[in-house]
Amino acid sequence: MSVNVRQQEVGPGSDEFVDQAWRLKEQIRRREGVLNQRKNFFTNAYRRSNVYLYVDETNDLLIGFATVRRDGYILFLAVAEEYRQQDFGKRLVAKVAAEFGRVTCHARTTNQGALEFYRALGFEIKRRVPNYYEDGGDAYYLQLGEDATIREKLATFLRR
Repeated sequence: MSVNVRQQEVGPGSDEFVDQAWRLKEQIRRREGVLNQRKNFFTNAYRRSNVYLYVDETNDLLIGFATVRRDGYILFLAVAEEYRQQDFGKRLVAKVAAEFGRVTCHARTTNQGALEFYRALGFEIKRRVPNYYEDGGDAYYLQLGEDATIREKLATFLRR
């Protein structure tokens, strides 16, 4: 299958792709039990953030997105299941690292897939945050390591 992918950035104040991003987040929530936020919270966070996206232009489908605060904190990172293992998540994190230098996020302590993904990119667990989520779930606060080679590796994803 041939895929024509477009990378795009949506600035603060924009609703562009917010509905598609919400639907993708909800698909992941139903399937994996993570990313459990109310629509109003999600929409407000999206509108206040820089959002980096990948869109499959063949079917005008949102592949994945990263919603990022101005300090490099990733609020939401999501990639559609059928596009995983194709480096879109890594490229999104690389874009954030290139734009902000410092990258941080939270991940549910029970979300092994996310934790493995972030560890493979060089993120370090800085602390555990009890009752971080509305349902009482704990989170880890993660930060991309300061090692220059990690940033160099991520930069290669941007050049592909």
